[in-house]
Amino acid sequence: MNLTDTEVAAAAALAGAEVVRARYGRLHSRIDKGAGDFATDADPAAEEAILDVIRAARPGDAVHGEEGGRQGVADAEREWLVDPLCGTLNYATGSQLVAVNVVLRNGPAAVADPFSDEVFLADGETARVRSGVPGEERPLAPTADTRLVDVNLDPPFPSAPGFRAVDLLAHPRFVENFRPRVVSTTLALAWVAAGRRAAYVTDGGDLSGSVHFAAGIALCRAAGCVVTGIDGGPVGRGGRGLVAAADAGTHELLMSMIGGRGRTG
Repeated sequence: MNLTDTEVAAAAALAGAEVVRARYGRLHSRIDKGAGDFATDADPAAEEAILDVIRAARPGDAVHGEEGGRQGVADAEREWLVDPLCGTLNYATGSQLVAVNVVLRNGPAAVADPFSDEVFLADGETARVRSGVPGEERPLAPTADTRLVDVNLDPPFPSAPGFRAVDLLAHPRFVENFRPRVVSTTLALAWVAAGRRAAYVTDGGDLSGSVHFAAGIALCRAAGCVVTGIDGGPVGRGGRGLVAAADAGTHELLMSMIGGRGRTG
């Protein structure tokens, strides 16, 4: 059967999610990455399951995984970005707030939630969520109605002191208009696309090619969210962090607090 790139992304993300779910609750060994970062034994195992799917369906493509780096055909024109377990610290401490991210660079994406039986899909033009039995899908409809904004407080903070997430949370207009949530997984980007969050904000550099963020960015864009850097500029080369908002009004309000110019992109 010839799978579309979207279906390959979905199958790969779900394969990784199955490994993450099956190993949940165990006493995990830790692989030190330095600077306080680490992987559990579930991270490379999930990545290998994802790579098996991509290799079988797209043997001519390259894959860049968080754990294994770039693999496959050296001069491949197409590259998949894989984060097998986004939210490793959550997972290691028994929290189920994690995601499995798979995206074809500049193409379709899938974000799987191992514990909700959901996979969020983007084909470049539309975004949808599949729950349970394959084929049971519904379109993603971003809305700011919840007024919940997820803010990433994990270091590094390259834009400080000009922008600090903690300052945004303490801003009087933020307190008046939103309620903060703090997560350490890019599942929050899928929630913005799905209307479960009003926005997501993180500091950083160019996140467009990040194994952590690229799939979620693709979801938000396909769903019609407003996606820019924290400076209001495009997310891409030379970009600064990320603001993904359900609508233009929410984005404009957040940018007024951050101090950016509020350009959409």
